Formats: sequence, C-alpha cells, structure tokens
Amino acid sequence: MSDTVLAQVANINPGLAAIGYGLGAIGPGIGVGLIFAAVINGTARQPEARGKLQTMGYSTFVLSEVLALIGVVVYFIASNR
Repeated sequence: MSDTVLAQVANINPGLAAIGYGLGAIGPGIGVGLIFAAVINGTARQPEARGKLQTMGYSTFVLSEVLALIGVVVYFIASNR
C-alpha cells in the first residue's frame, strides 16, 4: 500500500487512542485480579499445592499481561501518526 493510503487508513486521534487503550487495559486488569484471587483461594484450601498453583498463576498472569502490552504498542503506533 502506498503511504497516502496508509495515512488515510490509520488517521486516529491520539486522545481517542488513549481512551481506547484505557478501555483495553480493563480486561487484563480484571484478569490478573481473578488469577491471583484463585491462587490465594487454592493455597488457603490446599497449602501443599502452593508451588503448582503459583507456577500456573504466574504463567497465566504473563499471558493476560501480554494483552495490555499489545495495547500499549497499538496506542503508540496510533498516536505517532
């Protein structure tokens, strides 16, 4: 695609991009809270499973946090145009 077509397609207001990122960060924030709430609940119910629960908790934390990082990248791409 030519540069003019790309400029027309990606013409996003930086303020609108910031609002979009803020709304997009809500999902990973809620997800991280639910993940660690489940880890704490599971550890309280079965303390000997703490190691496995923490491993699963941190790996799912990383997966949900990647969504927020992708949102940051998209925000910077949109605001620099």
